[in-house]
Amino acid sequence: MSGAQDPTRQQYDADQALSTSQAAIGRALADLQFSNRYGQPVNLQDFKGRPLLISLVFTSCYHVCPAITRHLASAVSASRQALGEDSFTVLTIGFDTANDTAEAMRSFAAAQQIDDKDWHFLSADAQTMKELVSNLGFVYYPSPRGFDHINQVTVVDRDGQIYTQVYGAAFDLPWLMEPLKQLVYNQPRPGQHLVASLLDRVRLFCTVYDPASGRYRFDYSLFVQIAIGALVIGAVLTWLSLEALRGRRRRQSKG
Repeated sequence: MSGAQDPTRQQYDADQALSTSQAAIGRALADLQFSNRYGQPVNLQDFKGRPLLISLVFTSCYHVCPAITRHLASAVSASRQALGEDSFTVLTIGFDTANDTAEAMRSFAAAQQIDDKDWHFLSADAQTMKELVSNLGFVYYPSPRGFDHINQVTVVDRDGQIYTQVYGAAFDLPWLMEPLKQLVYNQPRPGQHLVASLLDRVRLFCTVYDPASGRYRFDYSLFVQIAIGALVIGAVLTWLSLEALRGRRRRQSKG
């Protein structure tokens, strides 16, 4: 009936839900089995190796869950443009196990016009879902609207550990993009060449948010400023060294 909460409680408590959600940060993601939208079995461990976004919805929701998913789709598109098309994976999972079947998840994906090879829509049985919501710190309760639940996207690192939570039905892009950027560019990949690792560090600092466009862009200006500053400092140090050398020579000629 509820995720990671006392089952005797019947009302959604936003403060308690946030506390429960935050407590999940740092946990290892359990290796649970689901069905994809075509009814094929998949395991959460299948998605290790790249950062992962997990969003929980219920498909009979007619307003909030579709709005959350469409907003997430916009943020995912912007993040892929900045970080690379294959830089992370997205999972949308139906938590209403009585109704969120593989067919329902397939219909939900089509209704939200999600056509992304790295975005998977999953369903599960009740026991698996109970374990998942506890693992993620996701909280929900039945209500006249169907369910009251925390609006969160869970960000998981490439090793399967919960890295952070992003909240809200219409979060600002940097709330999602900044942790993704850190995970994509700031964690060396197994077997990654030193040059590629250095380039990732450059991308980490140079990929910046542009409030005017609401998008991220690659900005070399920071490194240009650093280079100019280094040249100026180098020129000053060279001048000081030459002046010191001339002073020694003058003193030696007088002696």
